[in-house]
Amino acid sequence: MDGGIILISDDEMFSQAFQKKLVLLRSDDNTVVSDFDNAVNNVKIYRPKLILIHDKSDKVIDLIKEFRKDFSSCIILISDSQKQILDAYDAGADDFISPDAKDFEIVLRIVNNLKHNSVKLSGFRNSRLLEQNSVIDELTGIYKYNFAKQVIENYIDDNLLDEGIFFAVAPAQKSKPMFSVEAMAEALRTSLRADDIVTFGKGVNFYVLLGGANFNGAVTVFNRIKENYNNEICAGFTDISGKSFSKIESEAVKAISEAYSSKVEFCFSQGKEETLDEWLVDENLHEKNYKIFRQMFNKKLEKVITPVFYRLQKSYEEKLFETEIEQFVSSEQCLFKLINPKQTSSLSILYPGFAKIIINIVHEGLNSPENREIHLPLTKVSQRELVNIIEDFIKDFKNTI
Repeated sequence: MDGGIILISDDEMFSQAFQKKLVLLRSDDNTVVSDFDNAVNNVKIYRPKLILIHDKSDKVIDLIKEFRKDFSSCIILISDSQKQILDAYDAGADDFISPDAKDFEIVLRIVNNLKHNSVKLSGFRNSRLLEQNSVIDELTGIYKYNFAKQVIENYIDDNLLDEGIFFAVAPAQKSKPMFSVEAMAEALRTSLRADDIVTFGKGVNFYVLLGGANFNGAVTVFNRIKENYNNEICAGFTDISGKSFSKIESEAVKAISEAYSSKVEFCFSQGKEETLDEWLVDENLHEKNYKIFRQMFNKKLEKVITPVFYRLQKSYEEKLFETEIEQFVSSEQCLFKLINPKQTSSLSILYPGFAKIIINIVHEGLNSPENREIHLPLTKVSQRELVNIIEDFIKDFKNTI
């Protein structure tokens, strides 16, 4: 039965009833039933295109993980448990079917997954070819650094990408002694989508390209990688718009170095807004060029204020005792607020227009530090400058509680 379907279940009555729902499949789509004890051996013998698994216990997840080590068959879970379905997807399942699904729905899902499996097998053969030609690392399944430039530039060109995030990711300083290439590679594969690109980078870095993603989406992926790696990691982000591989690689490596030196989880490369910076310091610039200033502020909002607010919130959430940290960013106002039973303090950023921002620092309470107002030219708005201002604000807050 090479290439057919195998149904794995210890419930004989369910197996018989479910098989009857498969009558609309082609005659050559033979179905074999197996119990769990003999499942692995039967899959080795029959080499099915598609594996159906039904059981309510945790052994389903263990079996899916076991299959994913050695088999490229399409795996469908038969379940109506939301938790089990999500766990199965994490373990490597391709799809699920409700036990109560109608005959036509079951057949449609199976046919669709058989087509999907054909595409996956083609991809698997291509991967094997790349491994044999030393393009992909055989141990991890990740592109080698020697081919990173070609792979990433081809992906950008083939998909006509003008937007997306590229980042370098590596173990954090304190987790480097426990670093495992295999564990990091597994975390990356588990956390990324099929159309995301991951390669080895310089040193212990890995490079990731998220086509069409923005900063918030990239941070979500970063957090997923950290969770799956189960240890601290560090990253440097940059956008890909109109840049060569050498440029984005340089910016990402510089950003991750900045994250290491600042002892934060990640940094976002600011890049150099050369043209806009030149306009901003032009003594002859007239007020009617408001749109130029607004464009510059929007860049600072995306590449400086948003990532700094986010990373400082994450950094200080566990350091400030009994203190809630709130932050939000918008084109009208940006707010970073510290709330403690003894003290409430806020730092807000306002853009009044033209070539500056106004930072208002307000400490409430009788024993509070003096409130301040800082006028900062847009050309001086950098991650380092903003981090220094906010950390001084936090120090003043801590001195009152």
